Amino acid sequence: MRINGDIVKLVLLTLTAIGLYGFSDYRSNQRKIQDVSINFLGDNNLYIDESSVNKLLIQKYGRFTNRAKEHVVLNTIEQEIQSNDMVKKAQVYVTIDSKLVSKIVQRNPIGRVEGASKFYLDDEGRRMPLSKLHSARVPIITGKITGKTLEDAYLILNYINKDDFLRKNVIGIHVEEEGKYQLRFRLENFVVNLGGVDNLNEKFKNFMAFYAKAAKDNSLEQYAVVSLEFNNQVVCTKI
Repeated sequence: MRINGDIVKLVLLTLTAIGLYGFSDYRSNQRKIQDVSINFLGDNNLYIDESSVNKLLIQKYGRFTNRAKEHVVLNTIEQEIQSNDMVKKAQVYVTIDSKLVSKIVQRNPIGRVEGASKFYLDDEGRRMPLSKLHSARVPIITGKITGKTLEDAYLILNYINKDDFLRKNVIGIHVEEEGKYQLRFRLENFVVNLGGVDNLNEKFKNFMAFYAKAAKDNSLEQYAVVSLEFNNQVVCTKI
């Protein structure tokens, strides 16, 4: 039986390519790590620094420089970095020039709980420890802290952070009890009784209308309490 010469050539070429790829891959894995680079992504890079990440990795794995690439397990390193309470996400890879690179996204606090326990509430609604490196300027959450009231505080903070005026001016959320939340403002003497987290859009829309009119009338300092608890109403108590 005659064998087509083109088929034989194709088979030989394929086997040669596989062999060269395997040899190249072997040589690549034998190369040693030349340097380690730690990069923080985004603007929120205040709660853990490069030296802390380096220390974390050295304590767990020792030094990576001059270690063969085949002995570096990238997924395991990523998981170790992400186990840090300040880290939201990490990606680890080795470059062509044998540099071990870690790209890290830090967690983002949006509120700070002040009570028997002190911690941040992050932008995913999870507890985040305070950092020794930086104190975030975020609204303070006080009062009766429970799992449910923290969930509600997270919803309120998410709404506040979408509005430029509220984000700059709300400095505190006080939990009187479940379903009764009170807001404190940076420049105003009055407090805002928000009630529950139902109809937040309508409540804040009514508040902004009240605030604009009162600011125009120069009457903001006359109020002690502004209540948004009642359906489609703003009820004010004067000093």
